Amino acid sequence: MSEENNSNGLAKQEERSLGLGCHLLAFVGMVFPFGNILGPLVIWLVKKDDSAFVDDQGKEALNFNITISIAGFVAFLLTFVVIGAFLLPIIGIFWLVMTIVAAVKANGGEYYRYPLTLRLIK
Repeated sequence: MSEENNSNGLAKQEERSLGLGCHLLAFVGMVFPFGNILGPLVIWLVKKDDSAFVDDQGKEALNFNITISIAGFVAFLLTFVVIGAFLLPIIGIFWLVMTIVAAVKANGGEYYRYPLTLRLIK
């Protein structure tokens, strides 16, 4: 059963916490390979039918982390021609900062959109 948003258009606290989790679970990728995709995927798959906010933020977190994974792989390949050595830290810092920004916005109940993201999951 779907929870309704408050009259001001912001998500309820439980939805905001789950949206926050969708973004912050991407940090599992720092410990486990592909954890940055699996973490948000788990919350999204379990709660996407219960909340439009969690569905939206889960897809957004997944799309961003898939995009970052692709960019990281390409940058890794480019390390063989040196440019990737400069790109990898930039991608890592961008991922870290944008994930934190998205988590703060989701915790505030805002529907956040990551910049420079391929929208693969609709």
